[in-house]
Amino acid sequence: MVFLGIDLGTSGLRALLVDADGSPIGSVERGYKTSQLRAGWSEQHPHGWTQALTAAVQELRATYPAFSDVKGIGVSGHMHGAVLLDATAAPIRPCIMWNDTRSSDEAARLDAIPESRAISGNIIFPGFTAPKLEWVRRHEPENHARISKVLLPAGYLNWYLTGDFVSDVSDSAGTGWLDVSARRWSDTLLETGHMSIDQMPRLVEGCDAAGHLRSELLSDWGLSGPVTVAGGAGDNAAAACGIGALSEGQGFVSLGTSGVLLLARDDCNPAPDTALHTFCHAVPHRWYQMGVMLSATNSLNWLSRICGHTPAALTAALGGSLQPPGSVQFLPYLSGERTPHNDAQVRGAFIGLDTQTSLADLTRAVLEGVAFALRDSAEAMKTTGAQIEAPAVIGGGTASRYWVEMIATVLGTTVSLPKGGEFGAALGAARLAMVAATGAVPEAVMRPPEHSEIIPPQTNLVAAFDGAYDRFKTAFPAIRSAQ
Repeated sequence: MVFLGIDLGTSGLRALLVDADGSPIGSVERGYKTSQLRAGWSEQHPHGWTQALTAAVQELRATYPAFSDVKGIGVSGHMHGAVLLDATAAPIRPCIMWNDTRSSDEAARLDAIPESRAISGNIIFPGFTAPKLEWVRRHEPENHARISKVLLPAGYLNWYLTGDFVSDVSDSAGTGWLDVSARRWSDTLLETGHMSIDQMPRLVEGCDAAGHLRSELLSDWGLSGPVTVAGGAGDNAAAACGIGALSEGQGFVSLGTSGVLLLARDDCNPAPDTALHTFCHAVPHRWYQMGVMLSATNSLNWLSRICGHTPAALTAALGGSLQPPGSVQFLPYLSGERTPHNDAQVRGAFIGLDTQTSLADLTRAVLEGVAFALRDSAEAMKTTGAQIEAPAVIGGGTASRYWVEMIATVLGTTVSLPKGGEFGAALGAARLAMVAATGAVPEAVMRPPEHSEIIPPQTNLVAAFDGAYDRFKTAFPAIRSAQ
């Protein structure tokens, strides 16, 4: 008995095969194109996703004989995308992606409706699905009139796999149409967005069965069946399942292109004014909160490009011991900011440069600025009663132990580095498939990985970094007014 986890990413699809113990057997990846016809637009055609899935399955089947024993499939996907289907289930237009910002006016209108934040638990950001549909209604009325169903990207793959229109609640929480506390579609939010319940997919929990692999695919893929298809998850909820973050306070810091602080919550505690996301988790009766800053390793990569040194060389020059905060400040808003400022227009800045400033000073300032922006999310979460308990740190930025130690000190908590291996969204999707197909208890399947290292905060530097963080907070209004 083996299980297939599918992660529909922004730039490509990853398919991971795991055994009955959840250990990886093998994985393959396939890419697809993104169209950007205008500034701020980002679209993909759903046919590219199914073609990538077909190619990935063909390679898995040819490479790993165990594939013939697949009994469960789970899909995770990039959230918020709008896949519009007509009465024949054909895509009406390309999917408008999560990082498409054309619907900023529509988002502002929806967010201003008093019920929106109260029911959805979130600011209605331009990236959400609901404002995208309002944009289509205003600018492509002929397409809007043809809509029979609206699916999210992962939901579209679920339909392709099962023939049923179904979505999990974690992914659907990012639409702007879901009552996040009650975990159901909101008639009020649908009405304000000029949509109807008939146009929505059926909702399931991520670890429940959404359906079974349809007979045509069973034949094409060489499977005997039945094969259970799980509800699946949005990408970050799936990553939480992969890292074993299910219970209150468990979570992770992701040092990727963007920076994410995610915590599992036992209750729904929305705080939309902080620009935190409060979404349903992929397991029943659980939620998660997430703060996002848009330029984490991207800030270090930017400095690397302009100075001609690799990121590894830049961080290595700082030495092996964490230093006190420097005199130069960096505000890491190269692409605007999400939590807690919700300001797409603000841009980054160095503050405190002088003739003695060195490249090492700039590097240290960049690392500190990203760490302080992550603390912004941590402070926002604390207002909801969250306790941050030894989060795992994942992503490319973990190559710098200096940076990880700084983040532990800035957040004031021990952090852990997982051992190398699988712990991402594809593994989380496979784990959801295991639960859906076998009826296993989620906590028994979605266990945290072993740690390669536990890193405590440098207690002798906590006060110094607290003071630097206070200065960092006062700098934001100054640069915003200057811009």
